[in-house]
Amino acid sequence: MLHMRLIVPADRTDEVVRAIRTTVGTTHLAVLAGAAREPAGDLVLCDVAREAAEGLIGDLRAMGIDHLGSIAVENIELSLSESAEKAEKRAPGDAADAVLWEQLEEATQEESTLSVTYVAFLSVALMLAACGVMLDNAVLVVGAMAVGPEFGPLAGISTALVQRAPHLVLRSLAALLVGFAAAMALTAGFTWFMDVLGLFDRDMIEADRPNTAFIFDPDWMSFVVGLLAGIAGTLSLTSSKSGALIGVAISVTTVPAAANAAAAFAYTDYGQFWGSTEQLLTNLGAIVLSGTLTLLAQKFFWARSRARA
Repeated sequence: MLHMRLIVPADRTDEVVRAIRTTVGTTHLAVLAGAAREPAGDLVLCDVAREAAEGLIGDLRAMGIDHLGSIAVENIELSLSESAEKAEKRAPGDAADAVLWEQLEEATQEESTLSVTYVAFLSVALMLAACGVMLDNAVLVVGAMAVGPEFGPLAGISTALVQRAPHLVLRSLAALLVGFAAAMALTAGFTWFMDVLGLFDRDMIEADRPNTAFIFDPDWMSFVVGLLAGIAGTLSLTSSKSGALIGVAISVTTVPAAANAAAAFAYTDYGQFWGSTEQLLTNLGAIVLSGTLTLLAQKFFWARSRARA
């Protein structure tokens, strides 16, 4: 269930209440007349089944409530209510299949912003991965995967393409490209610094690395892995399930490939640099492609499910 908190102009309250009552899957309706101060109006509260929320939000936005007042939605972690159970049963479709596009756009917009924190996380991830590839240590590479934040911009691109929001595409692309460029430059500097300290050397990057050689030797499996990671990440994002675990799978070859490219560039090993760059671009493209197709499929099947209901 989702909890909805609305600030509604007093002259629109009856219309809003009517929309909530006629939406299948709502319950726990409460109206506090004159409770809101900024903006002024009535406070309307209700709970709504996730699968019914998109339609209700659309009706509220059509009334202009998002401009005249406010619409706030949050997940309910625990609801002990027979009324809520009945509301969920009445709502058409399944909650896990429902996509809240407004929530998805808000989440991807926030996570695809080019910020100091985003670049810092990505840089630390690449530096950890650089340690992993230089030492041929799979544990360090996996740790770097968990830190990488790059799925936010990738999901932002997919969402923007499906929702036809060019401004979000440009914003996400900027975060992705500038973020990786900055992080790779910092990682190359980190590699030189570690070389000065005697902790890295050219022999490490050129040695046989059975655990991490795949990072700079892309093939069709790299594309397949990227496709599967994009599907898993998108489903995790739209269903709000397993987000933390999916982050590891999403970075399977993006962060390690970028780190290997930076380390190889630092040692002028341009063969590995271009191989790693190809691996990086292959996986980024595959994730965006499969993420976009997954969202389109969800949009199509959810629309058909609601139409049948």
